[in-house]
Amino acid sequence: MGVDYYKILQVDRNAKDEDLKKAYRKLAMKWHPDKNPNNKKEAEAKFKQISEAYDVLSDPQKRAVYDQYGEEGLKGQAPPPDAGGTTYFHPGDGAFRFNARNPNDIFAEIFGGSSPFGGGMGGGSRMRGSSRFPSSLFGDDIFSSFGDSRPMSSGPRKAPPIERKLPCSLEELYKGTTKKMKISREIVDASGATMVVEEILTITIKPGWKKGTKITFPEKGNEEPNVIPADLVFIVDEKPHSTFTREGNDLIVVQKVSLAEALAGYTVHLTTLDGRNLTVPINSVIHPNYEEVVAREGMPIPKEPSKRGNLRIKFNIKFPTRLTSEQKTGVKKLLAS
Repeated sequence: MGVDYYKILQVDRNAKDEDLKKAYRKLAMKWHPDKNPNNKKEAEAKFKQISEAYDVLSDPQKRAVYDQYGEEGLKGQAPPPDAGGTTYFHPGDGAFRFNARNPNDIFAEIFGGSSPFGGGMGGGSRMRGSSRFPSSLFGDDIFSSFGDSRPMSSGPRKAPPIERKLPCSLEELYKGTTKKMKISREIVDASGATMVVEEILTITIKPGWKKGTKITFPEKGNEEPNVIPADLVFIVDEKPHSTFTREGNDLIVVQKVSLAEALAGYTVHLTTLDGRNLTVPINSVIHPNYEEVVAREGMPIPKEPSKRGNLRIKFNIKFPTRLTSEQKTGVKKLLAS
């Protein structure tokens, strides 16, 4: 499920609105950055996490999506279909509409015009020194954005990025490829009306790219008033291969050989990721930890396309489970000589 918002707020899954508010008040007062000047970085992270948890659980629609699909469902991180051709991806789907609110906006909404320490607080401006939120609350302006003294709503906020996995075969990462993603998203025209547009994004996978490589398309999420659209981020994911595994820039293959082949000689026959037939004679005795290294037959190095890693051939030696007396005598004579 990813992040457990119930655990963060320290409430059970049946918590009501008042339970959520009570839990939020307690934790927000504890972790507000202005209350933790000596540990501000950790406090900022905790305060943001608490605010996000409350934002989700206090909203019936967001909470329903979260309860069914978890954090991944809210933030659109479910894996897309195989991307060998054009994959259809709709940032406007319900799973992609979650935008985290400003933690300070939530704080102001919950505490309203009353000091959490008691005492009346009348209306007024939201700026530093106002009677609505006096500096005595935290010893500083609670509307500072973690130390920034500007009012909270100083401009449009940036929606959090939408991340999707982009499955790629080892062959595609070896040779490079191009994938196309067709997206539909909502935009706001000059009159303020919302309309849906479609666009095809071209993703160029370069030879040698690794799992975790990110490709970002800035501001390709839905447009909303006072919100900068989210970036679409595709994250390369490597599919398992039937023959090879990858370690950094090296390729590894395991060959099964008999004891006789390990002692008397063996020839490895492989089809490379780009379709070539590779023959590697093994003239050494193959022992359990033996590894044959074939230079420059590994993965391309992205920053140096003319260079490649190595191919490392490992061996799984199949020993006989039993020998006859005659076989034992013959082996002893052979090895003794």
